[in-house]
Amino acid sequence: MSGRLVEPATGVPAVLFVHGWAGSQERDTRRARLLAQLGFVCFTFDLRGHGDSSCDLRQVTREDNLADVCKAYDFLAGQPHVDLTSIAVIGSSYGGYLAAILTARRPVRWLGLRVPALYRDEDWTTPKFDLDRSDLAVYRRSLIAPDTNVALDRCRSFGGDVLIVESENDELVPHPAVASYLSSFVNAKSVTYRVISGADHALSDKKSKQAYDELLSHWLREMIFGAR
Repeated sequence: MSGRLVEPATGVPAVLFVHGWAGSQERDTRRARLLAQLGFVCFTFDLRGHGDSSCDLRQVTREDNLADVCKAYDFLAGQPHVDLTSIAVIGSSYGGYLAAILTARRPVRWLGLRVPALYRDEDWTTPKFDLDRSDLAVYRRSLIAPDTNVALDRCRSFGGDVLIVESENDELVPHPAVASYLSSFVNAKSVTYRVISGADHALSDKKSKQAYDELLSHWLREMIFGAR
């Protein structure tokens, strides 16, 4: 995996960024640098099959990428300045799905999910590239119960603070999928939900990107500085 660690000299809280399917760490690098200026240790990385990774994207499974997220978390947690009780994980789309599952395997205090994708539990070890996209589109238009989906079940058990950000004009993760996540966080300490007006799934325009950056920065400062 290819990664980039960005940290201030006095950093204590940490933030792990998990990008979406067919994306890369480059989309989060600027956000990481901005947060580092506020005192966060931040780590961005490329999931297997993405960015500078030499793996074939067509062969990568969800199990492979979850292992990548765990490895990235362990690297970040192993940095000398990181407070292990103050780690935030921010995932976008597919990365949000993986971040939700991560909470059952590693300690996460703050969980940020932007347009979190949903997948059926079946075919976990099938290359993600081969999953039926039309079936996924149908699946995401229904309200899914936590006891039928591993990611939502992990959300139901999560006891930290949560940020969920939806795009108003999302063509890949419609509102019912986001609502499934929202309704699953029954044990969370707090849940902050925002919709970016006019935004598409990828935050293609500058205004949408800026709106998300401001939302994320404000939430992290409120959560982390408030806890201290």
